[in-house]
Amino acid sequence: MPRVRSFRPIEDGKAEILILGSMPGRASLAARQYYAHPRNAFWRIACELLRLDPASSYEARVRALRSARIALWDVLHSCTREGSLDARIENGVANDFRTFFRTHGNITHVFFNGAKAEATFRRHVLPRIGGRSLSYRRLPSTSPANASLSPARKLRAWRAILAPVTKEVS
Repeated sequence: MPRVRSFRPIEDGKAEILILGSMPGRASLAARQYYAHPRNAFWRIACELLRLDPASSYEARVRALRSARIALWDVLHSCTREGSLDARIENGVANDFRTFFRTHGNITHVFFNGAKAEATFRRHVLPRIGGRSLSYRRLPSTSPANASLSPARKLRAWRAILAPVTKEVS
């Protein structure tokens, strides 16, 4: 099976929220963009929450995340996987979260884009990052493979990412 590698994080030093996926799928890897599959709901949800035109360029969407103090990354740096499904991930190697959290001290909330991202983080990362107090929450996967929830229900669940920002601003 081919070994695939994730992207560098979308981040800056002001980030307070970290959203984690597991590993980019084929469409994302080919486009070199997070959540590039046209049926993945991530960018539609993010645009709705950040009040951004869904037709905005990838670069504008990335700027909007940074402006909202949201970082985006994947739990895995690399893995072997045939196809795009999380269930096919094998031989995963985690990203360097110890360094990431040390250089992003404002992050207080970590949200997982689906169960695989959460399980992989809890298995490969959490035991290695020490006692940093962070809030963790799994959100429904935005993947087209997660058809059990309607887009409206996914959007309602994903509104949680705005709560930490709203508390700070209020």
